[in-house]
Amino acid sequence: MVDEPLFRLLLDLEIHKAQRLRYTVSIVCFTMERSGVGNGQASNASIAESIASRLRATDAVAMWTEGLVFFLLVDAETSHLPSILERLTTRLQTVSWSAGGSSYPRSAARAEDMVRQAVDLHTRARNEGGNRLYVS
Repeated sequence: MVDEPLFRLLLDLEIHKAQRLRYTVSIVCFTMERSGVGNGQASNASIAESIASRLRATDAVAMWTEGLVFFLLVDAETSHLPSILERLTTRLQTVSWSAGGSSYPRSAARAEDMVRQAVDLHTRARNEGGNRLYVS
């Protein structure tokens, strides 16, 4: 698990590497509520830690100040995101969740654009009732 500035740096570095080696990088902006867990910072931190423990060692997870959890998925297409989220939300016993995803090179060429797209799509999913994933 990393903080927001380090996550942004890792994303930028991974995109540069993906440009050279020609592979896909995806990110997910995610929030969820687990059954039996309150709505505080501790629950957001435990959610981020739980997600980090269930992803590959090459991936990264960050908890942002707004309570959003981001994860960076190396060499993962956006078509893989629904199955990844299904496994995570089932294992983490979620009540509700919302997610937005973006990828390089499919939807964005820069880290800032990927983050903006993921946040915008997460907001849309949350505003439309949650329990959904939107990808660019």
